[in-house]
Order: sequence, then structure tokens, then C-alpha cells
Amino acid sequence: MLSKRLENLHPYVPGEQPKDRVYIKLNANENPYPPHESVAKAVAENVLSHSEGLALYPDPDSHSLRKAIADMLNQTGGVLCRSETSLSEGQKNCSPSKEDKIPFTITPEMIFCGNGSDEVLSFVFYAFFDSDRPLVLPEHTYSFYPVYCGYYGIPMNRIPLKSDWHLDTDKMLSEANKTDSAIIFANPNAPTGIALTRAEVEAMIQKAPKDKVFIVDEAYCDFGGESSIPLLAKYKNLVIVRTFSKSLSFAGMRLGYVVANPELIEHIFTVKNSFNHFPVDFVTQTAGEASCKAAWYYAENARKVVEERESLTAFLKERGWFVIPSSTNFIFAKKDGLSGKKIYEAVKEAGVLIRHFSTPGIEDFVRITIGTHEQMEILKKIFLTLS
Repeated sequence: MLSKRLENLHPYVPGEQPKDRVYIKLNANENPYPPHESVAKAVAENVLSHSEGLALYPDPDSHSLRKAIADMLNQTGGVLCRSETSLSEGQKNCSPSKEDKIPFTITPEMIFCGNGSDEVLSFVFYAFFDSDRPLVLPEHTYSFYPVYCGYYGIPMNRIPLKSDWHLDTDKMLSEANKTDSAIIFANPNAPTGIALTRAEVEAMIQKAPKDKVFIVDEAYCDFGGESSIPLLAKYKNLVIVRTFSKSLSFAGMRLGYVVANPELIEHIFTVKNSFNHFPVDFVTQTAGEASCKAAWYYAENARKVVEERESLTAFLKERGWFVIPSSTNFIFAKKDGLSGKKIYEAVKEAGVLIRHFSTPGIEDFVRITIGTHEQMEILKKIFLTLS
């Protein structure tokens, strides 16, 4: 009765979603701050004044939203925590830092939107990866990549991380060139939190197969990475995947997007229109546009997250923990003498959810999402009780 494809699926396991108790939730890398108030206001006003929008199909290509995203990226440089906020004519605005300034103008034709970055990744996998050669990816990275490989029958070549937890870029390139394969990785990486510089990414692209796409997943870039968006001017095979879920407080709404050259964007549209013509609904498009117009607010929140991340890192290091340097909204840490499972269970018992992976090689670590200052202070007190 069941297909062979179904028998071979190994679904993604998300962070625990509590049902029977109220926890401080630091296990899914969600943003601890709500969307800007203008987002809910825009949704309410649009639904009330254009309620027919709920009865009609939405714009299938999200034209206004794609323009709003392009404008936001031009204003921020793709790294919210470093973008500079200023007050002009009574309104707050963003401008990119010198290191993040994009040397060209991103246009709506360079943007594709989908129902969360997971759907966007699914379209990317279908459009650009085949079953006749392995996809090269890190051994420890976003765990949905292997799921999609199984879903689409794409073989994998998983490259172990180096002993310092960085990507082994030389090995990844060597293996990709052996089989003329595409490469995908998250930058900053998950769950380690380590980021490659833009120069390091460019060095990889220069040595990677030219006839295959090079995918960089920038889900966490707004918290301190260096975006590869400026490289799009030189490399036509570069595809950058991003999300609203983390830095734009949108995990409950579902919106992800791709930034790439228009030729590649058109191919992703072909996949989308062969699967679901309307992936981004009327309400989400409205909320997404409003979020882009309040980039300064999310930039300020990203800086708060970075400040709390560095505070928690220092706190744990002072108490003998090993913490991998992070450029994300989470840290990956372990403590000698304590298993990752024991840490997870003790913290959960005290009312806070963090993430533990049973994957061999990282089973002693826990991943901790950065919350508000108040939440971090509660977590620190819990950690003081662990021994």
C-alpha cells in the first residue's frame, strides 16, 4: 500500500512544543520579541478594509512583498545587528554599516518568496539537485537538508567538521569537484553558530564547480554574520536562502525567501508554479511588507539578542563550560562531567526548554536560544544549580 519513497523518509524533528505546562521556550531559535506593532495594525486594517482578500486568491508572485524585501536588504545590507538606525523627519530609518553595504541595488526580480524557508529550500532542492550525483554538505548542519535529500532521492556526501567545529571547506570543495556536485551549508552554521567570512565564502565559490549552484543558507545572518549578497554581482550560480522566522519575529507566520540572480529565480518560480501557485497568503504578504518597513525595530532587537548572547557566553565560560563562538541567536555549549541529556532534563525540570541532539558527535552539547534579559537571568540561576 505504501510507496517506496514513503518507506525511506526520515522526517525532520522540530524543537519541543509544550502542551501541558508553561515553559520559557529557548529551544527553537525563535525571536523573544514580538513583531513591531505596525505589523498587527497593518494586518487588521487590511483585513477589515479589504476582507475580500480572504476570499480571493492572493498575488501568486508576491510582487509588493518582494519589492519590500529588496528595499529592506538595500537599507540594511542584510545584517540587522550592524545596520545603523537614525531619525529623519520624525521616522526611524536603517542604513547598512560600511562592511555590509551592497555594491549594487537589489531588485524585486532577485527575490523569491515562499511559505517559510523550509518550503523555499524544498523548491531549491527540486530545481537544482539531481539524483545522479551527491550533494555536498557538512555532517552537522541544519537537519532538514538530509530530510529533503531523502524526500527527493538525492544522495549525500556529508563532510565532517574540523576539530575546532569549523566547516572543512577544503574537504567540501575537494569532494564537490570529484563528482561535479553542488554545495549547501548554513552560514552561520547550525547548530554550531560559527560563521564563515564573506571572503571565505567567495574563496569557496571560486573553487567550486561552476556549472552547479552554490547554496548559502543565511537564516541567522542578521545576528552577526557577513552576508554573501554582495557576491551576487560576480557569481551567477550563487543562491542565498533567508527567513523572516528568526530576526523578524515571524516564526508563527511562515515566510522565507531567496536572493539570487533573476535567471535562477525564474527557475524556482517554475517549481513553485508546478506545486503550489499561492504559497504566501494574503495576510502573510501584508504582515511581511509591514515588517520590512520597520527594519530599524528589528535591528534594535537583533542588537539586544547579540548583547545577551555575549553575556551568557561569558557567564558559562567563567564557570567552566565550553562554548563555541556564535554569530547567531543561540549558543552551542557543553560542560565536562554533564551529559547533554542531563543538562536538558535538569533545565526543563526547572521550567525552561533548551535543545538537545542525540546525534553522535554532538550529544554532549545543548543548544540554547537567546531570549530576553529577564529570561537569560532566570536561565543563569538554573545553571548555577547544575553540577
